[in-house]
Amino acid sequence: MELPSRVGKYELQEFLGGGMSHVFRAKDTVLGRTVALKILTDQGAADNETKARFLQEARMASNISNDNIVGVFDFGDEKGRPFIVMEFLRGESLRDAIKNNHTGDLRNKLGIALQIGRALEYIHTRKIIHRDIKPENIHVDGAGRVKLMDFGIAKSEGLSLTRAGFTLGTPYYMAPEQVLGQQLTNLVDVYAFGVMLFELLSGVKPISGDTVERIFNHILYEPLNLEPLRAIQVPQSVFDLINACTAKQPGQRINGFGLVCADLERIMNSPMTPAAPLPSQPRTSNTNMQRGVTMPPTGVVPPQQPQQQQQPQQQPPRPIDPNLPGFMRSLPTAFQSQAWLMIFAGLAMLIGLSVLYFVVHLAGLV
Repeated sequence: MELPSRVGKYELQEFLGGGMSHVFRAKDTVLGRTVALKILTDQGAADNETKARFLQEARMASNISNDNIVGVFDFGDEKGRPFIVMEFLRGESLRDAIKNNHTGDLRNKLGIALQIGRALEYIHTRKIIHRDIKPENIHVDGAGRVKLMDFGIAKSEGLSLTRAGFTLGTPYYMAPEQVLGQQLTNLVDVYAFGVMLFELLSGVKPISGDTVERIFNHILYEPLNLEPLRAIQVPQSVFDLINACTAKQPGQRINGFGLVCADLERIMNSPMTPAAPLPSQPRTSNTNMQRGVTMPPTGVVPPQQPQQQQQPQQQPPRPIDPNLPGFMRSLPTAFQSQAWLMIFAGLAMLIGLSVLYFVVHLAGLV
């Protein structure tokens, strides 16, 4: 499309990018404001499934109003090609912000995550599952304000447009049940948020693989490697939150973004003590990992640990019995007991009787 061009009352001024749909910076010639216009390509409009999804996004996004979600002003059709008119955002995607090191310190990164969590909490209350949470779909402006974007594969309650046998979503951020094509709940967004939070904090993805099959295998069977977070001294509470978000089984994840946001607020308001380093662990094979068996690396014999001579443990001092007579408290600790009190009493009685006998005997002689 040659620029400048027009779509209805909108004058297209700059191409911003896109794939099956193109995004332009445009001017609303009636209101005089700058907007972003997203229009389906001819190829996209020719595919009924793609066109249905685009229209679904337009209707869904136009009914959402939240400070952390991109605003939709209008949608329509231009010669068989549907379009959406959205607020024009200045800044960059979270992907670029991470790449360019524009996300700030740990507290600022957690603030970005909190805004994302609030946006997701809001759409979940509207019975909408986003299903494609990733840094490319988060926008951050120069003041650190966050906007959630792109509801192209979002799913509202009771609506399904997924082709049979086709899984939607970006592989690195997909939950295990999403990979397996199972029934999806809002917990797929919780999982993706946990993966994205890891990446936001560390700058690297916790899921690795150079093929989709390898990525899916990692998602289904391998735990996240949290060492990059430990290297940057992330607090233990953040580790716990990421683990709670990315549990393999949906029922073991933190149950919704209300709890996620509450955790983030609590972490941000608490002293951020770095987590203690973990002892090095031996590598494990996928098979053994699934069976819960840890094996040493092939060909490596674990070194024998020298037996350390046990040091005799010092016994803590025995407390003094407050019921003992005062003279016994000045004696060595070994004599400060009720048993020795009875012995001393017996001796005193024996001495007393001896003295009495001696006195009586002397009186008789006189």
